[in-house]
This record gives sequence, C-alpha cells and structure tokens, in this order.
Amino acid sequence: MVLSLFATGQEKSNVIEVPFAGNSWAAQPAGWETWFRTSRAGNVVVYIKGDGKGGKWTFSLNDEKKSVMLPAGDTGFVKVGEWQLADSGYHALFAGALQTRSVYAYGRANSKEHKKPDAKQTGKQGEGQDEEDEEAAAAAKLSESGIKAYRLEGDALSGENNYVKNNEGNYFYWGRRGPSVHLNYMLPKDFAAEWFYNEVTVPEGEDQVGSYFMANGFGEGYFGMQVNSPTERRVLFSVWSPFHTDDPKLIPDSQKIRMLGKGKDVYTGEFGNEGSGGQSFLRFPWKAGRTYGFLLRGVPNGKGMTTYTAWFRDPEAGGAAVNDGWRMIASFQRPGTNTWLTRLHSFLENFIPETGTLSRQVFFGNQWAADASGKWVQLTSAKFTADNTARIGYRKDYAGGSDGKRFYLKNDGFFDHFTPIGSTFQRAAVGSAPAINLKSLPTGN
Repeated sequence: MVLSLFATGQEKSNVIEVPFAGNSWAAQPAGWETWFRTSRAGNVVVYIKGDGKGGKWTFSLNDEKKSVMLPAGDTGFVKVGEWQLADSGYHALFAGALQTRSVYAYGRANSKEHKKPDAKQTGKQGEGQDEEDEEAAAAAKLSESGIKAYRLEGDALSGENNYVKNNEGNYFYWGRRGPSVHLNYMLPKDFAAEWFYNEVTVPEGEDQVGSYFMANGFGEGYFGMQVNSPTERRVLFSVWSPFHTDDPKLIPDSQKIRMLGKGKDVYTGEFGNEGSGGQSFLRFPWKAGRTYGFLLRGVPNGKGMTTYTAWFRDPEAGGAAVNDGWRMIASFQRPGTNTWLTRLHSFLENFIPETGTLSRQVFFGNQWAADASGKWVQLTSAKFTADNTARIGYRKDYAGGSDGKRFYLKNDGFFDHFTPIGSTFQRAAVGSAPAINLKSLPTGN
C-alpha cells in the first residue's frame, strides 16, 4: 500500500513512502539527509527511487553505511538494505553520490548534534528577497540530488510514523520550515486590556537564523524580534488590515493601516504573503542570553478605529529613571476595528526552510496586562497550541512548558519528545507590576 494516498503524516502501517522534496536537506559531507519519525524501534528496509540517471550511492542510518548502484534508466524503487532502529523518535537517512553526480553540500553532519551553519551557508541574501524565489531555489537544489522518494518497510514502521506526506497545501515548503508553536495567555473574564507587557529571553546558542521570537501577539497583529541573517536582527511590529488579501496593493484606501508615528531609525511599510497590512521594524543587534521588554497598547476610539502602539526596551540602554531604555517602534491606526487588546499570545517560528533542521528555544516571562485605569493583572496561565504542520502530524519536533518562573517554546531540530497540543501551563506570580510610567513613554515622529 502506498501511503501517498493517505490523509495525514501520522499513518500506522509497516510500509511508508517518504517524498524526498519535503523531508530532506543538503548536508555535509557532500550529500543529503532525509528525516522521518517512528513511534517504535525495530528493523527498517530502505528502497530508493531515483531520477533515472543512475550512479553509485552510499547511505548511512545510525552510522551504519551501505552502498548501491542505481541502473541508468531505472526510475522504480531499488533496494538499498536493512537497518535496525534501536529507539523510537526521529531518524536521519544520509545519502551521498559516489559517482556521476555533483552534490551540493549544506548544513551539518549526519548527527543529532545540531550545529549552527556557517554564515556563508545560510540566511537571506538581501533585504526584500522574495520568499517564493527562495523556495524555488531550495527546490532546485533538492532536485539536483537525483532522489525522488524512499520506501521504508519493517517492524519499526508498524506504529505511528511522521513525515511530510505530499505537497498539497505547499507542505514541502511549510514542512521544511517546521512547526510554529504558540502560548495563549489567559486574561481574567471581562478584563478590557489596553496594555500588554512581556519579557523575552533567547538562550545562547538558540538564536538560529530564520527565527521569529514573537512576544506580544494580539487579535490584529504581532510584535517581537527576529534573526534575519547572520549579520542582521530586527524588532518587528505588524498590524493586519481588515481586508483579507496576500497582496497589499489590493487593499482599498478605506481599509489600509495608517501609520501615525514611528521611532528613530524605524522602517515602516506594507507586508504581504501571510495576510497584508502595515509593518514596521528596527534593525537592532539584540543578543542571546539577555532579557528584553515588549510593551503594546491598543486603544479604540469608539468610531470604528483602534490605535496600536509598540515600545521596546533594551536593558543596556536603561539608566536610573523609570522609563529609561524604552523606545517607540511605531503607532498604527486600524480601520473597521473597535476593540481593546484581545487574544494575547506569543509564538516561535522559523521562516527559512533551509534552517528547519536546527533547534531553537525562547523563554517568555513576567507577563502583565493593564486596563484603561492603569490597573495591572498578572498573566500566569498559558495554553500551548501549534500550526497545521504540527496538527496534521507532518512534524513532531515541538514543545512548550514552564520552568516555574517563565514559559518557554521550542521547535525544529528533530528532537524526539513533543508536548501535547492543548496543554496548559502555569508560572509563579511575581511581586510587583512593571515599573513603567505609562503617561511619559517616548513618542515618535
């Protein structure tokens, strides 16, 4: 039975067909690694389907190597050999061409010790490079491998198995990015939040290129910090238009996000591809291991407009005064909206498919919300959720939780243990509300 006919990536069978394109990355030394997850240990027999050009290949699984000659003109499945999987969890099958092929090398060795790529090997090549162009380039590199798919058989496949099944919904792209994970904070009933405060700490070594550590999400937008390339980092604040489109040029003037002000050195413009709206960002060299403050305000005017304003605090720029270190990012007005802040949340995502093999983690702590009177309440409960890549079982390398004082999120890197979606976590309450003078925060121009 060919599993490409099934509806999800978590099928129970002792035979699975793993597409190369949605589950593979170029790897060192000079080859490709394909990841799949099993819920059982046991034997696995591997077959390879090539593009018909033939050649001699070597394969490695759990550091045991086997070689096979693919006949020229043969586009069917050819048996490679049998391996024993000692444990359940994620497994990487490495393939390298020994003859007739020139293989592009990228990434890391065939090991679960996840190494950060060299700066020359990854990252967006320039500001404004189209995401679709990057996707096409990555697909072209994968096609150079000459591998179309693997068929895996054996006892190890008799339980639940996880991999990207097909490209319906563009999951060869989304699956290689990896699962996005979220923390949804629980407000007291009937509490009208005007302010939302959060603190973000990215541990050293977890700041992989392509990471978006989103601190202050709300019903109409998000606010956080990114690793855009080996040499650039940003603080990003975006508000969606109420007009649903992926092309900002199609938004009617009456439904466009209006920029009311911005801080020094902040870029403002429009964004598209995943909804459209107003975007602002500050190029800022934030550092792993340090804690940064994020403050968001949402104020409805009662006439169908809500103004959203974001501030960012650098602890190294602060002095003795209460509001030292805070800087305004931007203020946007959203039409067709009459609401206080809702759906307060944080998330972690990877937006570069080529770094989808690298684990990343972030801590969120000291969450507070305040109403229009300035009354602060702590947010000490959070519900863990994830995107469709996780929910349909194409990737299972996602986690979230609490260390007691802070919440955390983790994704990518093909770690074995995952957090059940829908789990609820608690953190300990702290003694006092944020020391911020809300009436004297910096304004923009």
